[in-house]
Amino acid sequence: MTSLKKLIVACDGESASGKSTAAKLISKKYKLLLINSGLIYRYCSKLIINNKPKNTILFLKKKFKSVSYKTISKQNLHSEYISKHVGIIAKNQKIREIVNQVQMRLIRNNKRICVEGRDIASKILAKKPKYDVAFYFKCSLDVSAYRRWLDIKKKVPISEVKKSLKKRTNLDKNRKNSPLIKVKDAILIRTDKLSKKQVLKKMSKYIDNALKNRYLKSNF
Repeated sequence: MTSLKKLIVACDGESASGKSTAAKLISKKYKLLLINSGLIYRYCSKLIINNKPKNTILFLKKKFKSVSYKTISKQNLHSEYISKHVGIIAKNQKIREIVNQVQMRLIRNNKRICVEGRDIASKILAKKPKYDVAFYFKCSLDVSAYRRWLDIKKKVPISEVKKSLKKRTNLDKNRKNSPLIKVKDAILIRTDKLSKKQVLKKMSKYIDNALKNRYLKSNF
């Protein structure tokens, strides 16, 4: 009944809230291109940390002219060292503009896409092209810290991970440009209260309803 020629899903949420896992699950089910904006920011952080460029903006612009998202997605970008720096880098408006341009280029070239980040529904997909469905992910600090601790293979004390996550969330919510917020029509997903299977089921319900409503509007 419904067509999947176009489906745009926005996934926002706090660090280690389970949004990446959820975005992967929903992208696989609906065969969507998955774009993780957090990875792009982490890649920026890695480039800056490793190269220490004199002119950061010009350096990043040159790098993103030749690098592909596929290359970025294959990088190891979840070290605790990168995690400590990425929140600060993401506050820089000029860097945000570079990342936004990369995302918009990918979005314009794809009509079936899931974009994950912290300002996707409120900024990146707020207008044309606008999301069909938006989700906002939350999780308790204890659970999110444990998840990230496992991601980095327990290389640092979990107390440090918790401190880093708390700091990052505060930076995201209080930054001047494109702060982390839940838009009014975003569906809240509490991943610490649901299994992966339950998360996928809940998200699928809202996506299927959106597709059904779009079909009805276009045919009646």
